[in-house]
Amino acid sequence: MTEPVTQSPPARSSGGGWWATVREALRGSRHDYTSGPLGRAIVLLAIPMVAEMIMESLFAVWDVYWVGRVGPGAQATVGLTESLLTLIYTAAMGLSIGVTAMVARRIGEKNLEGAAEAAVQGIALGVIVAVVTGAIGVAFAPRLLALMGASPEVLTIGSTYARIMLGGNVVILLLFLINAVFRGAGDAAIAMRVLWLANSINILLGPCLILGLGPFPRLGVTGAAIATTIGRGTGVLYQLYRLWRGDARVSIRRAQLTLQPAVMRTMLRLSGTGTFQVLIGTASWIFLVRIISSFGTDAIAGYQIAIRIIVFALLPSWGLANAAATLVGQSLGAGRPERGERAVWLAGFYNMLCLGGVGALFVAFAGPITGVFTRDPSVAPIAAQCLSTISYGFLFYAWGMVITQSFNGAGDTWTPTWINLGCFWLWEIPLAYVLAVNGKLGPFGVALAVTIAFSTVAVVSALLFRRGRWKERRV
Repeated sequence: MTEPVTQSPPARSSGGGWWATVREALRGSRHDYTSGPLGRAIVLLAIPMVAEMIMESLFAVWDVYWVGRVGPGAQATVGLTESLLTLIYTAAMGLSIGVTAMVARRIGEKNLEGAAEAAVQGIALGVIVAVVTGAIGVAFAPRLLALMGASPEVLTIGSTYARIMLGGNVVILLLFLINAVFRGAGDAAIAMRVLWLANSINILLGPCLILGLGPFPRLGVTGAAIATTIGRGTGVLYQLYRLWRGDARVSIRRAQLTLQPAVMRTMLRLSGTGTFQVLIGTASWIFLVRIISSFGTDAIAGYQIAIRIIVFALLPSWGLANAAATLVGQSLGAGRPERGERAVWLAGFYNMLCLGGVGALFVAFAGPITGVFTRDPSVAPIAAQCLSTISYGFLFYAWGMVITQSFNGAGDTWTPTWINLGCFWLWEIPLAYVLAVNGKLGPFGVALAVTIAFSTVAVVSALLFRRGRWKERRV
């Protein structure tokens, strides 16, 4: 007899079932995600995961806002350094894929010792990567900025900023990795609170150090790096405290602080493939920007405005996708692959409703929405056209994001890697060039290629998911 996928009955709490569930999701839940109604499980996981994604996006936005008060050279420093940090983010996201998959599987097996071991090995791997990349960043920060095209002015005021951000990349990696542990374990509310804490410190300290408010020295763009690193570092300390305190699903003890070669090998396999997977997706955007750049500065500006709006709109969808990945991993660990499969289809349906509604708004009001960011008569029409064109595919993206992330949750990291390689590099990029250049559609051709490629990802992912080979993965 199959298990229903409907929402659970109203909780015994004032305010009704829905609001009681929301409060429980934000407060933190001891819910067993391997049993019970799937709808409620998805909501309990997705709400804090969505909040976490939004909090992570605030770091760069807040810094750019206040650094803009210093001058264009400071803004350029942040932009160029963020481009270099993309490689760190790629490694962090790739490593997080392996950590989430292993921790979720062990939690589903009710093997808390194994989950803690996986967490320790993931953290150790992150520290190793951070030490190597940090040493390179500190030693070669000015040269790396120059390689990115930094002017002499930017090199003068920005080298220290780049050294701090690149040298302190350990806090970025650990923030991603340990939150991946909490998400895989089902403690999504802890991961959310970590980002709340880190962002609160950055929000308060950033303008003080950048502009020299009150007793703080005026450090300019360097102050932004110090504030961000302190904020993230405090978040990491809180993460480690929660792992050590013993009240989370994953608790680390002194005896587990040793390297486990077998666990590390599995972690390297999953995380290495995951990193390659993320890199493929990230690099494809670089090629698209290169095609767009052939149509001039206005085209680049319009396209970037549309993409920034879309990326922000997709944050809730990433929360639902991560929730599905956790449910898949834990369901496989519990020997209930059919539950994981139903969780994916249900999360995809929820995502389709949410993202489809956002897409409809973007199509209907693309002009006014992009007009908030630019009134330039040459840029605004391009931004509106790109936004509405890409938004037509939101119904497909909703399914594609959930399904591809669910492969990762199952430990099947190669399937989405091959999907990304085929759909983005072998399909999207050539199609964008043909439509934009040969077809003389310009930026509209690139936006159309993005829509077609992401829709293709959704269809291919769904077909492969239905084949069910992900259920046989051993992690």
